[in-house]
Amino acid sequence: MPDTSFADALLSPRSIALVGASGDARKNTARPLRFMRKHGFPGAVYPINAGRAEILGEKAYPSLVGLPGPVDHVFVMIPGSDVAAMLDDCARAGARVVTIYSDGFGETGPEGQERQAALVARARALGLRLLGPNSIGTANLHTGAILSVNAAFEADTLLPGDISLVSQSGSMMGSLLSRAAARGFGFAKSVSVGNESDITVGEVLDALVDDAGTKVILLFLETLRDAPTLARALARARAAGKPVIAYKLGRSEQGDALAQSHTGAMAGNDVAVEAFLRAYGVMRVRNLETLFELAPLASRHAGARPAGPGAGGPARVAVITTTGGGAATVVDNLGLHGMVAAAPPADFVRRIAEQGLRIRETPVIDLTLAATSAQYRMLLEHLLRADWCDAVLSVVGSSAQFHPGLAVQPLLEADKPVDKPLAVFLAPEAPESLALLRAGGIAAFRTPEACADALAVFLTAGGQPPAAGEAFPWPARLPRQGMLSEHEAGALFRSLGVPVAGGELADPAALTHAVPYPVVAKVCSRDLAHKTEMGAVRVGIPDAGALRAAVDDMLESVARLAPAARVDGILIQPMETRLIEMILGYRHDPLVGPTVLLGAGGIAAELSPDYAIRLAPVGLDEARQMIAEVRQTRLIRGFRGLPAGDCEALAHAIAAFSRLACAQGTQVVEAEINPLFVRAEGVVAVDGLARLA
Repeated sequence: MPDTSFADALLSPRSIALVGASGDARKNTARPLRFMRKHGFPGAVYPINAGRAEILGEKAYPSLVGLPGPVDHVFVMIPGSDVAAMLDDCARAGARVVTIYSDGFGETGPEGQERQAALVARARALGLRLLGPNSIGTANLHTGAILSVNAAFEADTLLPGDISLVSQSGSMMGSLLSRAAARGFGFAKSVSVGNESDITVGEVLDALVDDAGTKVILLFLETLRDAPTLARALARARAAGKPVIAYKLGRSEQGDALAQSHTGAMAGNDVAVEAFLRAYGVMRVRNLETLFELAPLASRHAGARPAGPGAGGPARVAVITTTGGGAATVVDNLGLHGMVAAAPPADFVRRIAEQGLRIRETPVIDLTLAATSAQYRMLLEHLLRADWCDAVLSVVGSSAQFHPGLAVQPLLEADKPVDKPLAVFLAPEAPESLALLRAGGIAAFRTPEACADALAVFLTAGGQPPAAGEAFPWPARLPRQGMLSEHEAGALFRSLGVPVAGGELADPAALTHAVPYPVVAKVCSRDLAHKTEMGAVRVGIPDAGALRAAVDDMLESVARLAPAARVDGILIQPMETRLIEMILGYRHDPLVGPTVLLGAGGIAAELSPDYAIRLAPVGLDEARQMIAEVRQTRLIRGFRGLPAGDCEALAHAIAAFSRLACAQGTQVVEAEINPLFVRAEGVVAVDGLARLA
């Protein structure tokens, strides 16, 4: 047998060993052999069980030693305590990949993590790759290679297709496969990664990019592991034109905590994960069913998805319907996702009237009583070529349930260019119509929520990976670890090219300075990250006498509230003017790495979050897009005749600040400028902090 590649051993093995296979058909461990026989796997399968000579009517083997031929993939279903001892036999049998169904490893705590690390170290020494532990297995629905205990494969027939699924949850893998199969969606491959001790989601995805049978890749994620590998695989998928759609837990604090407890994952920040997925073109859905319902839209119209920042306005959807109420439910959901139902302009209405069909300039084109099938098709074809909408949505009423051919025929027969997305929502429960549309490659949805979810993620432009970023030499005069004082943080930001308010560090006793009054005074200390709460800031100080009183008051407050704080001096700065206040934040996220955030400033920002976040560093174009995303910046971008702010200077400040990701000689864990004043000309940072590793 010629050498088997890693990808083939993982996704398309030709010979399989089942360690711990049971002869009791009621047990999970009997399932893989039964599934493969039921679904016609043509390759060699070797059941391994030291206590039985035959299993389910087939010859069984006492161990992996002395099998009739080499194996590509070993599926291990024995107690976790016995797994390590059989790795050597796996290697001797010729295996490239070992999937471990057994539990009792990293998910159980520190001791289990040690056992898992030792298992991976031994496997690597032997040249083996491990999937799991805690993996419910893999399946190739085209060949019948079902190395899985998942009951979803009990079905008498499996529906092969061109969608592949990678899941961090074994049970959800089966749930998604069964839900999708009920809707007629066929799959190519499915992989449960379990604990990701060795083979990660990124490596599986990378193998699927090269898989000829896979056109769309779905991810069910609880966390992110090995983001650099995942990023490279996602970049390859994007370049190959293979859409990646993801459902990830953790949007809420409790959901994030549950995902962490289930996976033993490190805590990350969901907005950072969102930025990561967006940067690499992943379509992250909110509704579980959208995960597979979006696949036809993503596959057929992949080239029509916005590739980068557009004009900044909401996506425009032309809505054509035979049920006004059904259309209203979708339009309502479109609005919740920031899209608009676009009314046809007068010249379009006139052109359609010339074809014998009267429509109105309303956001929903309602044909309930007006149109024949031929007219419906004609209107649809005109909409799919119109320049005033970004997508077309057809909402079909009760005829979808009782006259499936008639209801969907215009949709199937219409000339549909691939550069204009078409989606269909069926208001009634109409499985026959759904099946017809699915067979015709048209994205059809059962609920208005999933329909709007799909259009929203599809019509949201994919982001950009972090910019190359020029290396930033660390200033020699600054510390390389721990918290910086505000004075030191200001020096760091200046060296990046961010304008920072001037000022002087004065001796608390003498308070000599040359800053013109009125001034701002702050207690400067590496131990005071949040000075306002410690009473360590005073603004609008009019003269020297008031300064003395203010400083004495601040020092007394700090001594009382933070007695261990070491005071470097009093930072005295001029009062600065502004049009609006912004926050610039930087964080080295434990899951995705460096991120930069632009947010609305002032105390109201905490009450109503308003921000844009990207992987760092960013270039000027990405910085400009961040500005457009933050609602508060509308106040300086022509809103109701208010004075215009210097958005170009703000973009330069964002890009410069994000170069903290390129620091040499130390790692910046987090940094913040709050507030950053935006003025008619220029910007200026008036307060900031930085914490180093």
